[in-house]
This record gives sequence, C-alpha cells and structure tokens, in this order.
Amino acid sequence: MRRRYPAAFIRGGTSKALVFHARDLPADRAEWDEIFLKAMGTPDRYGRQLNGMGGGISSLSKVCVVGPPSVPGADVDYTFAQVQVREAAVDYSGNCGNMSSAIGPFAVDERLVDAPHSGEACVRIHNTNTRKIIVSRFEVRDGQSVEMGSLAIPGVDGTGAPVRLDFLSPGGASTGKLLPSAKAAQEFELPGVGRVTASLVDAANACVFVAAADLGLTGSESPEELESNAAAMNALAQLRLQGSVAMGIAPDIEAAASIRMIPLIAIVSAPQRTTTLGGEVIEAGDADLVVRMLSNGQPHRALPLTGSLCTAVAMQIEGSVAARLARAGRDPSALRIAMPSGVLTVAAEVGQAREGWHAAHGSFYRTTRRLFDGHVYA
Repeated sequence: MRRRYPAAFIRGGTSKALVFHARDLPADRAEWDEIFLKAMGTPDRYGRQLNGMGGGISSLSKVCVVGPPSVPGADVDYTFAQVQVREAAVDYSGNCGNMSSAIGPFAVDERLVDAPHSGEACVRIHNTNTRKIIVSRFEVRDGQSVEMGSLAIPGVDGTGAPVRLDFLSPGGASTGKLLPSAKAAQEFELPGVGRVTASLVDAANACVFVAAADLGLTGSESPEELESNAAAMNALAQLRLQGSVAMGIAPDIEAAASIRMIPLIAIVSAPQRTTTLGGEVIEAGDADLVVRMLSNGQPHRALPLTGSLCTAVAMQIEGSVAARLARAGRDPSALRIAMPSGVLTVAAEVGQAREGWHAAHGSFYRTTRRLFDGHVYA
C-alpha cells in the first residue's frame, strides 16, 4: 500500500530539500531511512533519481526534519539527512548550511514559533546533527516570511529576501574540537602522489584543506574538469579517508568509507583569475582565496555553506594551508571566497585563547524559496 507524508519542497541557498514536520514521521527513527530513500528516488544506478524528488547530485538530494526544541535556548530542532544518489544510504553525520536558511522561515510559516506580525523574526535553531545553535534572522510581513528581495547569491539565478545566519561556537561540530588532530597542518602519504600537507579543521562541518598545486591542479578547475581527472579524484578520495581517521570521525579506513558526508574536501589556491560556470570572470583582486570543494565524493558546483564557514575559520588559523594561501591583509568580517559559481562573502570571528584556537561565530546571508507544499509518496 502506498504511504504518503505531508512535506514541503524548499530551496535553501544553493540546495533543495524535502522538509518534514517531525510529528508527521514515525516516532521510531529507524523507519526514516526507507521513507527518505523512496521519496528521493535512491538508489539509482543511473545517477538521476528520476523515480523520486532528488536531482542526481548531492545538493539536490536532501531531507530536513523540523520539530520542537530538545535543548534550552532553542526554538526548534532541525535534523538534516543527506540521501546518497546511487547507494541506498542516508547520512546524518553533518549539517547542511544552505538548507539551514530555510528552517527559520519554515518554522514561522508553519506557526511553530512566535514571530512578529511584521518586522524581523529571530529563530534559534538547534541542529541535532552537530548539536550547535544557529540564529536565523529574516523579515516577516503579515505573519509570513518574506521571500521577495534584492539579494543575489552566487549559484542561484534571480534575487530574494536576505536570511542572516549566525552559527554560534561552530568549532568541533563534527568531532568536538576545532583542530581535531591538535595541529594546524600535517602530512599525509597519498598513493601515486606522495606526501602532501593538509589541514584538518572542524567548524560547522569537518573539512580537510589541501593546496591545489600539491595535487598537480591549478585550483581553477570546473567541477566537470575535476570529476574527469581520475588521478586527482582518487587522491582526494584517499585523503578524505585518511583525514577522517586522523580527525577521529572513523576508527579506520574501512569505516571511513561508509561515512560519505564528512569530512568535506577543500582544494585551495591563492587568489587568481578564474571563470564561473556562468562565464563571468573573477579577477584575482576580487577574492581572498580560491576554493573547489568535494561533497559526498562529488565536486560541488558552488560551495556547501558549512564548508564555506569552515574555510573562513581556517583562513584565520595561523599555519593552516588555507591561511598560508589566503590574501594578506584580508578582512575577517568580509572574507571573499571564489568558487565555481562566483564569490561568497563570509564573516568569522576566530581568536587564540589559553587552550588554543577558538571560533566564536560565523555569519553569512542566504535566500530561500518554498517551491510547493503537499504530500510525498513513499
């Protein structure tokens, strides 16, 4: 018998996801995976998810669940699920920063929180994946979140109303430590490449940073060029597995292979002239760092927002690969990260305390749009 579940389909930043109320899903979370897999059309050996709501790439194969808060000081709980495309697997190991932008407006529109009839709403979101608080601020008019506006974000055509996201104390979201190995940089031995230096940083999501030049790359490659470079993709896959073990995410390489979402992999290079997927030229002077990122084993067409925040934090940790390649004299309140879809500006407050490096918060703006409401069949 077909089962149907109330859901909304929402774009958040450069991602899209099915968004469920927790109350509409089984109380036993062990039953969630099968619902999410069927809804998104996974597994799909063709990689297109035509039999479901997914779009064949990681940024379009996502699920969010919103419910009552489980911790003091939060207005709602938000659980993120990354649904794989080809494999029958659902990963809850990390958060999606882009979809985080949709959660506050969803909570207001669904009357899950109190908000002004008109004015600025402030929703404190508890992300259950990382156990971190995200503060979402956005405009409300006549009791509904505002979607129309003038903010353009790289990777999304058109404009929308800004949603400000403040990730509070983002360090250690995946591992409990901003620098999981206690080092700003360390060496790894990669088959076919040799020894490379990488930085393991955990802010909003765990991420491994490596210099493009160390892998024989320029750092300006398009996602398609990266994906077609079998040698580089294999080296990056090996680095992700070794980084996962070194960060304590997985106990061994075999276990690391089963955790697809984290760590993210960031390929970084010094500011240089690059071209976006839309054909626009980004001059070297318009960015503080150039980044290409892999998410769930796929080159991202923009940047995962959590990866952007982690990059902004890493750029301020002395001795890290990102800090070494970033522009000198950069402004931490407006760090400009060039990526395949344009330039993303991120603010991050990072400093040194007696116990080491500490990330106080990271902030950026996104837009969001509800695409439809209804029922999804699973």
